[in-house]
Amino acid sequence: MDSKETFELAFTEPPGNLAGLPIEHLSLPTPHVSWGLTYEESCAKHLEHTFHASRVYIIASGSLARNTDRVDRLIKAIGESKVVGVRNGITPHTPWSEILSIAAECRAANADSVVTLGAGSITDGAKIVLLCLANDITEPSQLARYSIESTEIPANVKEPTIPLINIPTTLSGGEYFSTGGGTEDSTHHKHGFIHSGMGSRLVILDAELSTLTPEYHWLSTGVRSIDHCVEALCSLGSTAKSDEYAENGLRMIVPSLMKCKKDPQDIPARHKCQLAARFAMANLRAGIPLGGSHAIGHQLGPLGVPHGITSCIMSPAVMEYNIKYGSENPQIKARQDKVRDILWSEPEVAAALREAGLSDMSSLGQLLDAIIRALGLPRSLHEVQVGRDIFPALSKGALRDFWSPTNPVPLLREEQVQEILEAVA
Repeated sequence: MDSKETFELAFTEPPGNLAGLPIEHLSLPTPHVSWGLTYEESCAKHLEHTFHASRVYIIASGSLARNTDRVDRLIKAIGESKVVGVRNGITPHTPWSEILSIAAECRAANADSVVTLGAGSITDGAKIVLLCLANDITEPSQLARYSIESTEIPANVKEPTIPLINIPTTLSGGEYFSTGGGTEDSTHHKHGFIHSGMGSRLVILDAELSTLTPEYHWLSTGVRSIDHCVEALCSLGSTAKSDEYAENGLRMIVPSLMKCKKDPQDIPARHKCQLAARFAMANLRAGIPLGGSHAIGHQLGPLGVPHGITSCIMSPAVMEYNIKYGSENPQIKARQDKVRDILWSEPEVAAALREAGLSDMSSLGQLLDAIIRALGLPRSLHEVQVGRDIFPALSKGALRDFWSPTNPVPLLREEQVQEILEAVA
């Protein structure tokens, strides 16, 4: 990594139709992406010269704030007089109460920009905070109307005008797409939000900063990116362009994650992982429908299972389910075979697969299982304290997810989801 900044647009595919949710009519920002400068240098530079901001609100990772000086370094680079508020940490899966609290602080401070330092729930929360600011949302009942599940979405939703800058520290990739997820406190149900103007204006990548991310989170969110790529390549609604993005992302992320596992200080490998996450998320922006791993994972999230870990557990099981019940559709096997061929064609990945005792006759689910085990990550629901007693409720919840019916073998009945859950119980 040299010290010269690289500054470019993320992939500019126009938004498509997200599993029946019409987003092609929305105006969604395409973020620029910066790397090569330190995160604090880049952020300070663009706040001043690109966004002309002087009243900055920061939403930071609680662990970075408690255990490192990285939040202080960011504040110093921006200038203490320009920082009008700091929130250290958001509860996983982004409770509405915290979104509304941050929005109230931003409103009171007349913030003209929001910066996130972290990932996951922090990134999602910031997107919804800006929606709240633009539409003067102060109560949960108001916020509920803007959910994608609402039948009472206002006709004149105002677009956020305050710029959002994301400095991600994991590989979940939420900074590249406009959807935000927030959990209603009273029901513990996670809602999606997407409206014109939502999303990041600038994503700042700093591979050195990511060395402070715990290995478990770095690697598991990397598996989340693998899951994005695999389900996009296996989707029956993919396109030639989306296949290209997903294949590029898969070829970059899997060997680079393995390098990170061997050497957590491998900065080039970490940077390659960060670039791969962009490819992985390009398919979501283009509206490529994903499948059961994401649909079931969305229900595991509010139970306290991180998104990356949901992919570690569910992705191989869903691939096995699809190949078992998709024999009547030759596309399903052809698409899984393509992903298998990609994985075997990468020398470092192939070596790990052979070490696990696999061959080119092994299924895609088996290959993914071996890769995830090589990274030392969980492979069962038991490991994350999810028991069979909640499988019925999980199954019902998964069927409400917009990606259940777009699974290559559509998930339309509770017993289908329960079979998948039993495979990883």
